[in-house]
Amino acid sequence: MGILDGYTVLDCSIAMAGPFAAQRLGDLGADVIKVEPTTGEWQRHAPAGGITGNKINVSFLSLNRNKRSLAVDLKSESGREVMRRLVAQADVFIQNYRPGVASRLGVDYDSLAAINPKLVYVSMSGYGEDGPYARRPGQDLLLQAMSGAMLSAGRKGEPPQAAGQYLVDAITAYTAFEGALAALLHRERTGEGQKVEVNMLDAITTLQMQEISVFTVGGKPQERSAEPHAHVYIRAPYGTFKTTDGYIALAMPQFPALARALDAPELADLDEDQAGWDDRDATFAQVRTAIEKFSTQDCLSRLDAEGIWAGPVYGYADLVADPQIAHNGTFIDYDHPTEGHVKTPGFPIRFSRSPAELRCGAPLTGEHTDEVLQAVGFTQEEIETLAADGVVARGTA
Repeated sequence: MGILDGYTVLDCSIAMAGPFAAQRLGDLGADVIKVEPTTGEWQRHAPAGGITGNKINVSFLSLNRNKRSLAVDLKSESGREVMRRLVAQADVFIQNYRPGVASRLGVDYDSLAAINPKLVYVSMSGYGEDGPYARRPGQDLLLQAMSGAMLSAGRKGEPPQAAGQYLVDAITAYTAFEGALAALLHRERTGEGQKVEVNMLDAITTLQMQEISVFTVGGKPQERSAEPHAHVYIRAPYGTFKTTDGYIALAMPQFPALARALDAPELADLDEDQAGWDDRDATFAQVRTAIEKFSTQDCLSRLDAEGIWAGPVYGYADLVADPQIAHNGTFIDYDHPTEGHVKTPGFPIRFSRSPAELRCGAPLTGEHTDEVLQAVGFTQEEIETLAADGVVARGTA
């Protein structure tokens, strides 16, 4: 039995951040009902990395396991009645609609709280629900750019570099997940539901609390160096360095130890403050020259013997094959009815008494429409009428 077994979550979100947060709740045992249009959420059909899948794209698969799908037209009055009956028995409602859409569909917080005062209502937005940027598009790259994060690494004078992940979407998802859990705990103690607001701008800003505080409290500006230093607020050498057959990552070594490891006595007497901060570019270049004569494995072995923080630079093929990844059980495998074998990252938290589990893969559009509606009191005759009228869809890809 999962920690959230017995809780019902209505996931009315799209794209990454909302579905990822809802999937986390599902991994912990909640009954997550993905409420999507009768044609399916748009991301089911949009290529991910140029890959479309057979009937469902791989991105959708990765974000929607442990969910049941109810396909319903919320623009119709019959569809809104379906939603009202679901809300009456739900514990959590998650949405990331554009401003004004929730109200037009009758699923804003005030409307749903009137039906179910104990509801935990998680509202996700790009910049906040009001204010001067409320109607701007909340897209990951745009928020990375606005947050200042792109100027904390890379070379001076070169274009800002985005993260290689949907970083803002991911941290927003985790923030919403935490907010939902905290609000459920509050409800357990008080019996009160509430609205939880999460926005991407605050999430990515808060993620940088150390870096931004160096600026706001310490007064040190972001100054990128000429060499590809990995972070403006960490002393050199810090970054990735080429070897004879690949790359390694190196983090903040002590110079005497580094000199011994790399057979580079010229590094031994470098001053940590002078070389690490004031002469960052020269230090980076010196270390690069010392490292590039070694193979990756030889270099890492030498550094490890001196207790220096270093590691390989992996691609995804290396990551998936890594023995620690296998030992941790980081990935889960299952067979999907339309997409075949699926291998994807699982839930990263281990619980000794109530572990997360895979109950089902990503659903087909409306795959569970009948059983979801039956659970909230619709008769089979009523369901057939809703399907005939196009209000709901059932079991399509």
